[in-house]
Amino acid sequence: MKDAFGLPQSLLVLGGTSEIALATARRLVARRTRTVWLAGRPSPALDAAAGQLRDLGAEVRTVAFDALDPEGHEAALGKVFAEGDIDLVLLAFGILGDQAHDEREPLNAVRVAQTNYTGAVSAGLVAARSLQAQGHGSLVVLSSVAGERARRANFIYGSSKAGLDAFAQGLGDALHGTGVHVMVVRPGFVRSRMTEGMEEAPLATTPEAVATAIELGLRRRSETVWVPGALRVVMAAVRHLPRTVFRRLPV
Repeated sequence: MKDAFGLPQSLLVLGGTSEIALATARRLVARRTRTVWLAGRPSPALDAAAGQLRDLGAEVRTVAFDALDPEGHEAALGKVFAEGDIDLVLLAFGILGDQAHDEREPLNAVRVAQTNYTGAVSAGLVAARSLQAQGHGSLVVLSSVAGERARRANFIYGSSKAGLDAFAQGLGDALHGTGVHVMVVRPGFVRSRMTEGMEEAPLATTPEAVATAIELGLRRRSETVWVPGALRVVMAAVRHLPRTVFRRLPV
C-alpha cells in the first residue's frame, strides 16, 4: 500500500529500460518503494536496469512485455498482479521515429502509432482493470507536449501522443471514484538517448527532473503534470494560435 505521502511501496514499469522510468524508479526506491517489476523485451539493458535498482536495495523482478504484442499483455501483467498488489503502474514505453523517413515509409509510421498509442491503450486498460480489482493504485502515463498540437516536424509522433493523452484523460474520468488514480505527465524536450543528436528545444528538461515532477504529482494526487511547469502556459498559447500563424513558426 502507499505510504501517508502517496508514494508507492510496489511499482510496475511498462517500458523497463526507459530513462525517465528508471530515474523515477530510483527516486521512489530512495523514498519508500521496495518492490519493482520491470516489464520489457528481454535484453541485457533490461537486466542491467534491474541490477542497478537491486543495488539500491529494491527487490526487482523482470517480466517479458512487448508493446507491439497486445495479445500478450493480459498474460504479462497478470503474472505481475498474481504475485501481489501493485501500488503504481508507470506506462513509459514509446518510440520517437524518424519523421522524414517515416513519411516515405508508411509502415514505419504505423509502427510508431501502434507502439505509442495502440500498445498503450491495450496495456493501459489491462493495468487499469487490475488496479480496479485490487481497489487502489495509480496509473501514471508518460505523454508529451508534442501531443498538444501536431507540428510539421514531428506530426506522426505528436499525433500518437495526442491519442495517448486523450485516452489517458478519458480513462482517468472512467476510473474516478474507484480508488484508482490516473496521472498524465507531459514533458517537453527531454535530454535522453531518444533525443541524442537532435537540436534542443526551449525549456528542455532531464529524466531526473521528470522523475521529481512525478513524485510531487503522486504526493498531490495530480491528474496532469507538465515538465517543466512553464510549458502549461506556453502550450496554452500555442494551442490557440491561428493555423496560418502556427505554420510560419520554425517548428
